[in-house]
Amino acid sequence: MHKSKSTIQIRTDEKLKKQVQQILEELGLDLSSAINLYLQQIIISEGIPFQIRTRNGFTLQQEQKMLREIEEAKKNGKRFDSVDEMFDDIIGK
Repeated sequence: MHKSKSTIQIRTDEKLKKQVQQILEELGLDLSSAINLYLQQIIISEGIPFQIRTRNGFTLQQEQKMLREIEEAKKNGKRFDSVDEMFDDIIGK
């Protein structure tokens, strides 16, 4: 059975493209084959086949949770006038 082919056209940074092509060449792949592998993995995993992370290295969900916890701590957390006071509270003095 003949599979029909479709063209996908994308715009990307030239430097990014060259870096990716160099890595793929070392793996024995061309850009088109790598993109097809990626598309197949999206189908298999029914989503993006890797975790998308923020600049800080966290997933978006992790970062949002931390920001909520920070806001909660600001509203309900204890405040200390000195580090010594904080440590006294931690160790129960």
